[in-house]
Amino acid sequence: MSHPISPIRPHKGRGALSNPEGRFETTRATAEDDGWYREDEVIRPRTEIREELARSVISKNDSPDVGFDRALNPFRGCEHGCIYCYARPSHAYLNLSPGLDFETKLFAKSNLEEILRSEISKRSYVCKPINIGSNTDPYQPIEKEWRLTRAALGLLNACNHPCTIVTKNALIERDLDILAPMAERNLVQVFVSINSLDNKLAAKLEPRASAPHRRMQAVRNLHDAGVPVGVLVAPIIPALNEKDLEGIIEQAGVNGANAIGYTCIRLPHELKQLFREWLDQHYPDRAAHIMSLIQQMNGGKDYDSNFATRMRGQGVFADIIRKRVHVAARKAGLHRAWDTVLDTSQFVPPRVHSPQGQLF
Repeated sequence: MSHPISPIRPHKGRGALSNPEGRFETTRATAEDDGWYREDEVIRPRTEIREELARSVISKNDSPDVGFDRALNPFRGCEHGCIYCYARPSHAYLNLSPGLDFETKLFAKSNLEEILRSEISKRSYVCKPINIGSNTDPYQPIEKEWRLTRAALGLLNACNHPCTIVTKNALIERDLDILAPMAERNLVQVFVSINSLDNKLAAKLEPRASAPHRRMQAVRNLHDAGVPVGVLVAPIIPALNEKDLEGIIEQAGVNGANAIGYTCIRLPHELKQLFREWLDQHYPDRAAHIMSLIQQMNGGKDYDSNFATRMRGQGVFADIIRKRVHVAARKAGLHRAWDTVLDTSQFVPPRVHSPQGQLF
C-alpha cells in the first residue's frame, strides 16, 4: 500500500498533489496536517528507478479509436508528471499510487532490446508498425541514462522494422542519427505532443516535460533532418488550454509538421480525484466551470469510456473543438494523424544469438 507523502499541497517539480491508494487496495491511509507545517518547507519527493525484467515488450490492442495495434513502452511510470495523464491509473496494477508514485517510482525494462529481438525473430511474427510511447513517454528524463528507447530504435532500424513515436520531450533529437536513415526508407513517423503555448501553464500541467517552445523547435529540427513529424494537441482541456488550439496548429505547419491530431481530456479511475485536486489548487476560480464543461463532453459524467466518444467527447463543445481543429488544419495544410502508411515490406528478422552460430 502507498502512503500519502504529505497533506495536499504542491510539490516542487511534480504534477500530482497527493498519493491516493490505487483502486485495488483494500486499506486506505488518510494524511493529516498536525499543524507543524512551515510555509518555507520545501518537499521534493525523489525519483526512484527500479529495474524490471520484462517477459514480453510488444503489447497489442484492438481499440477502434487508436491508430495502431502494437505498442512498446520502455518504462512504467513517467517522470514528466503530467497531471492529466491517462496512464496514471496503470500504476495501481503495481500496488502503487497513480498520484505521486506514478511520477517518482519508475520501472525501466532493462532487458527490452533482448526481448524485442526475441519477439520479432519468431517465425510466426507478422511485421506491423510498432508505436513507441503509447502509455508512458519513451524520452522522459531517465532515458538519458538508460537509453532503452535508443536501443529499441537501433534494433528496429537494423531490421527495417517500421515504428511510430509519441513524445513531449526534445530529447528525441539525440536519436536523429537513427531516425533520419529510417525516414529515408519510410520506416518512421514521429508525433510531438503540444497542448499549450503558455510556458507557465505547461510548467503546472507537465512539470518535467520540455517547454512548449522547445518542443516546437524539436518539430522543426526533425523536419529539417528529413524525419516526418506530426503534432498532437493532446489533451485539450476546455477553458484551460483550448484557447491555444489554432495557434499550435498554425505553428506546427510553419515548423514543418505534416500531420495534426487531437484528443480531449480523459479522467478514468483515480485520475478524477487527482485532476480535481490540481484544479482546486492552481485554478480555484474556474475549477467548477472546467469540470462542468468536461462533464458536458462526457454525457454528464467525469469520464465516459465509450470508444466512440472517449477521445473526442460529445455534445456542443466537443463539436466546436472538432470544427476548430478541422478549419485550422486545413489552413495549415496538415493531414490527419495516423494516416501515414509506413513500409513493412523491407522487414528482415534479426538473427537470434546462438552459441552454435549460424549455418547460413
